[in-house]
Amino acid sequence: MLDKLYEEISLRKETPKEGSYTNYLFDKGLDKILKKVGEETTEVVIAAKNNDQELISEVSDLTYHLLVLLVEKNIPLSAIQAELDGRSGKLSTTRDRKEIDKL
Repeated sequence: MLDKLYEEISLRKETPKEGSYTNYLFDKGLDKILKKVGEETTEVVIAAKNNDQELISEVSDLTYHLLVLLVEKNIPLSAIQAELDGRSGKLSTTRDRKEIDKL
């Protein structure tokens, strides 16, 4: 499903459609896209304290905006998949996480 949505967003960037929210974001540029990613991230945090349906909705919004960001930056979804695949099965210790948290 994410692959399909990513492809639709990519197509929208290549072939703009009048009145499209996706094209509005691309037209406004990286700063607007980043602002939306930040807003949606905050909304996910708030929704997590409320109810599951609200959380599902907000995570969906965030996912869409993250995909728009990837397309804007010309980063293929496969790069994210490869990064996650590379992390699969790797163990980290609590100590490692504490070191990361200090940064």
